[in-house]
Amino acid sequence: MTIKDLEPKIVWKNFYGLTQVPRPSKHEEKAIEYLYKWGKDHGIETIKDETGNIIMRKPATPGYENRRGVILQGHMDMVPQKTADTKHDFLTDPIQTRIVDGWVKAKGTTLGADDGIGVAMALSVLEDDTLEHGPVEVLITYDEETGMTGAEMLKPGMFKGDIFLNLDSEEEGELCIGCAGGLDGIGDFEYKAKATPKGYLVYQVIVKGLQGGHSGMDISLYRGNANKILARVLNAFQPYGVKVVSINGGSLRNAIPFEGKAVVLVPEDKIDEVKSIAQKEFKDVKNEFVHVEPTAEFHFEKADEEPAEYIPDDVAYRAVKAILACPHGVVRMSDTMPGLTETSTNLAMVRSGNGHITVSSLMRSSVDSAKSFLAEEMKSVFDLAGAKFITEGGYNGWTPKPETPVYQVVTDVWKKVTGHEMKVTATHGGLECALLGAKYPKWEMVSIGPNILHPHSPDEKVEIKSVETVWEYLKELLKAIPEK
Repeated sequence: MTIKDLEPKIVWKNFYGLTQVPRPSKHEEKAIEYLYKWGKDHGIETIKDETGNIIMRKPATPGYENRRGVILQGHMDMVPQKTADTKHDFLTDPIQTRIVDGWVKAKGTTLGADDGIGVAMALSVLEDDTLEHGPVEVLITYDEETGMTGAEMLKPGMFKGDIFLNLDSEEEGELCIGCAGGLDGIGDFEYKAKATPKGYLVYQVIVKGLQGGHSGMDISLYRGNANKILARVLNAFQPYGVKVVSINGGSLRNAIPFEGKAVVLVPEDKIDEVKSIAQKEFKDVKNEFVHVEPTAEFHFEKADEEPAEYIPDDVAYRAVKAILACPHGVVRMSDTMPGLTETSTNLAMVRSGNGHITVSSLMRSSVDSAKSFLAEEMKSVFDLAGAKFITEGGYNGWTPKPETPVYQVVTDVWKKVTGHEMKVTATHGGLECALLGAKYPKWEMVSIGPNILHPHSPDEKVEIKSVETVWEYLKELLKAIPEK
């Protein structure tokens, strides 16, 4: 059995089509071409805007012409994450899917159900002529995961509808009515490399097998951070004269780093002591994260090649200490929505090379002033460490408005379809609703979706039964949209 054999077939067929098209963030050219052709092939009015967003329109079914217009929205890009031993080129290779215990997963990579399943449902609404609905518009945005570029660049006045259904939530039965804003922070240490001296052995510190995950949805699970662990080990090495050749960890701003590696030069007469220190730190970290990181692996082993240069000790260890001091994780939980993270930061990426060590973090908060203050705290760390610090890519949150008329319709239909009350919440993840709502302030916006676990990591998976439930709900909801 393949995913094309799953029910509802129309949704899984469209999702399968997306898995065959490379679409990592900022490299969605093939996805844009695919979606545009899909719309034309199905006789759907299809527009590609200057940014690369795809807009499709389908008229109301007979008898539903006076219903309020609905905009279904998802994003075309996916987070490109893979395990260290997986050979996969996200620019050319299709996603290989598998079915495991009622869930769909990928083989060693992210699946792209975030937000491929949402896009597949929107396409299925356009394709299925048996559905009953008022005027439907579909917005499929470009580059959501690395900056919400498509939403940011979308022009006002492109849509006629005023009920906006974002299909990018990740828990069945939850109605999301708000989200956090975000801000990127980047610390930069400049250095001039030095020639490798005699009398040193080349070793590498390897961290892998952490769970990683979505830096918004999973940050409150307190998982290990590969960058923090690398810095912890390197910091313990400093008294023994260990020199740092390179330090690299994490791969995406919005994914908790699950792998990292540092290359070091160890004095020949200190190797036994340094090995002992490494084992002690590894043992301590294993013990501290025993429940949340059961598959974590830590290695201290000889490197294959001897590097020609290393990072000057002063710069290397200032950077290491800044990484240790830099905030990471939950800063504050919400006072008004129990269990929801209000403010957090993800120390996402560390890169060294070409005379620079860069440390990149993504800060999130549903309170804009708290997000700004977090940036000041982070800036203080890098100022004290003698590094440059900048912020970029900031966007505000989406303020919940549960009193809007569509809210009652959305929750009533869910209870009719499932027999259960809908849980109303907000998300600590970033949703395009925040940016789009600023351009279209009269829209009534909510976000829904099926159960997706571990997005932004190679463990990402979507529940098959949940996709079917949400699809049935979406069909009934479109039928129940009120008149103008």
